[in-house]
Amino acid sequence: MRYQAALRPDSSYSNRLADGDRLDRSTSFFHGAPTLHFMPSPSLIWLEPDDPFPPVDQALGEDSGAPGLLAAGGTLDAASLRSAYAQGIFPWFSPGQPVLWWSPDPRMLLKVADFKLHRSLKKTLRKFLQTPGSEIRMDTAFEVVIHQCAQAPREGQNGTWIVPAIVQAYCDLHALGLAHSVETWVDGELVAGLYCVSIGKAVFGESMFSKRTDASKIALSALVAFCLRHGLEQIDCQQNTGHLASLGAAPVPRSQFTAETAQACQTAAPKWIFSPTDWDLLLPSTER
Repeated sequence: MRYQAALRPDSSYSNRLADGDRLDRSTSFFHGAPTLHFMPSPSLIWLEPDDPFPPVDQALGEDSGAPGLLAAGGTLDAASLRSAYAQGIFPWFSPGQPVLWWSPDPRMLLKVADFKLHRSLKKTLRKFLQTPGSEIRMDTAFEVVIHQCAQAPREGQNGTWIVPAIVQAYCDLHALGLAHSVETWVDGELVAGLYCVSIGKAVFGESMFSKRTDASKIALSALVAFCLRHGLEQIDCQQNTGHLASLGAAPVPRSQFTAETAQACQTAAPKWIFSPTDWDLLLPSTER
C-alpha cells in the first residue's frame, strides 16, 4: 500500500452525516452520499488492488474533517467486502470518487434487546399482522431491494452512495449468502425493504426504502424479531443519528465494536428464513 492524496469534505459533509437517516439511507440505516474533494496530504492510505486493509486505529480522527476515513482505492468485490466488514470497515463513496473505506469511532450499534417499540410502531405492526395479504419475506428480491434503495429520493441529497459498483459487489455478496434482504409485502407487492450484511452472527445494516408510510419500519422490526429469535445480539448502524437513537441505538467505542464483531463473525450463522412466529419475540400474540 502507498500514501496518496487525502480527501477533505466540503462544508455540507458534517450536516449530511448528522442528518442522514441511514436506516430509513433512502431512507438509510445510516448515511447519505459523501461529498469530498482531493487535497494533498500524506495522512490517507491508498490501497493497491488486493492490498490488506490497514488497522482501523489508523482511520482519520475527529480533527481531520473526515473522521473515520481509513483508506481509499483497493478492490471492491465480495471478498474485499467480507474482509472489510469482519474488521469493522465499510465502503462509502459518491459517483466519480475512488472507493473510500471507513471505520468510525465511536460506532452506532442497535442492541436488539434494547430496540424501542414505540406505541405508534406497535400500532402499525398490529395492523400489518392483522391484514390479510401482508407478510415479511427474506431474500426473495435482494437485487430489487438494493436498486430501490439506490433510486429512492432522499431529502437534502442530490445523489446516492449506492453506485453501480456497490450494487454489483453486494449482489455478489448476497450470492455467497453473506448479504440479505428483509422485505415487506402487501397483496403481492414489495412496498418496502432493507438489506444488510451478515457474517456468522454479526449483522451490519445498510439501507432501506419505502413506498408506503412506515413500511420500512415494519421491515426493520422484522429484522429485530429475527435477530432476537436466532441470538444475533446487535445490528451495526455505523453512523450516529437522532432517528437511530430514538429506536434504541447507542454509540460504543470502536475497539469494543471490533472485538465483538470478530467474535460474532466466528459463530455459526442462522438460516435467513423469516417465520411468523418470530414476531412473538417482539410483539407477543397476547398484545396483538
